[in-house]
Amino acid sequence: MGELADPDSMMKTIKCAVWDLDNTVWKGILLEDSEVSLNPDAAVVIKALDSRGILNSVASRNHLEAARAKLVELGLWDYFLYPQINWNSKDSSVAAIAERLRIATDTFAFIDDQPFDREEVSFTLPDVRTYDAALIPTLPELPEFNPVVTDEGASRRLMYIAEMRRDEEEAEYTGPKEEFLAGLAMNFRIFPARDQDLARAEELTVRTNQLNTTGRTYSLEELRAFTNSSDHILLMAELEDRFGTYGKIGLALIEKSQNNWILKLLLMSCRVLSRGVGAVLLNHIMRSAEEAGAGLVAELIPNDRNRMMLVTLRLAGFKESGRDGDLMLLENTKREVPPAPSWLKIDAVPV
Repeated sequence: MGELADPDSMMKTIKCAVWDLDNTVWKGILLEDSEVSLNPDAAVVIKALDSRGILNSVASRNHLEAARAKLVELGLWDYFLYPQINWNSKDSSVAAIAERLRIATDTFAFIDDQPFDREEVSFTLPDVRTYDAALIPTLPELPEFNPVVTDEGASRRLMYIAEMRRDEEEAEYTGPKEEFLAGLAMNFRIFPARDQDLARAEELTVRTNQLNTTGRTYSLEELRAFTNSSDHILLMAELEDRFGTYGKIGLALIEKSQNNWILKLLLMSCRVLSRGVGAVLLNHIMRSAEEAGAGLVAELIPNDRNRMMLVTLRLAGFKESGRDGDLMLLENTKREVPPAPSWLKIDAVPV
């Protein structure tokens, strides 16, 4: 069960839509006419994408304060994360947004009325999909703008806003990194997936490409079957701190054989990479396998994007034990599991 993600099919899901402003979000050019009017189609689409968990941002050559004031007036300013309103090239602005959001550019859409700007972005960032502003009314109908929608996805923008506040506080903090992390009061929960978690679990398999051991995607029906199987363990992880929740950010699928546990899938959202929690779920699985008297073998399909997962497994004591085509098998040879970071509270339901 489960399918390997086809790189071309994965390209169909947009995670962030980046908007031009002049003659795109509004009608007219702001520097020439301060009374530009809202493009109603753009407003409808921006809000529709937001409700689907697709983030919105801005790449516009404009005067920042004037553009911000107009977006506030139009009721749209709060929908945009890390807006790039400056005199830089559009491709550099899109790249800056991707870096701040920690999202790969192959999940970006760029909407602009100017062919030159679209071509500039396409030339420098060929993975970014570009759209003429004339197509705005049709965007919600396109498959790439229709991801799996969950309650968590619908509040994704608010989670990113909380992350922006964390980043701002961290930038101002002058003490050691560990002290800052301790001050976040983070709580990491690990628990068997419940029926109400499965839509998010499916979304994670589709959306998470980098911190993902195999890239396998699973349907809602397959995931539900795992939760009802005595031969499988489906674990989820979520993280919260004093700023709010990060949501459900980790997933692991374990298949139990006679002597071994097979880690079929391990993934973690890139949003928590800087919080020092990348190995917490893996360590919990290692400890649980040891307590069950089972060996632990992890499956990995290595590629350029998930190299960090291979490094994580090797640092945890996993060594390559075999190959099956593109599939690498890594066996856990280190029985001693490192303790959790002292600044992190872990609440784990026994497996």
